[in-house]
Amino acid sequence: QVQLVESGGGLVQAGGSLRLSCAVSDSITRFNGMGWSRQAPGKERELVALIGRSGSTNYADSVKGRFTISRDDAKNTVYLQMNSLKPEDTAVYYCNAITVFSKEYWGQGTPVTVSS
Repeated sequence: QVQLVESGGGLVQAGGSLRLSCAVSDSITRFNGMGWSRQAPGKERELVALIGRSGSTNYADSVKGRFTISRDDAKNTVYLQMNSLKPEDTAVYYCNAITVFSKEYWGQGTPVTVSS
């Protein structure tokens, strides 16, 4: 069973930065893509960023220009650099891995709180 462990969440003031990490128990090169999603209280989970095996990236409009997803294949780790944070970025952030058969593995999440 593949395990994903997120870390790096916490409390930050608006305008600040955080870097989230997702450590994966298997080689991330076996996955078609890696992603970060978030779920705010009372809201549905939404996709924030995706990175493909080739390094191609996609972002939600709400985070474009502020968030950057990256991967270190040697460390089997995916990162989400979050800059210019806003109170509306407050959520639990989840990492997921997507196989070529569209099966997904998820981590337990790391909470991010942005104070105004």
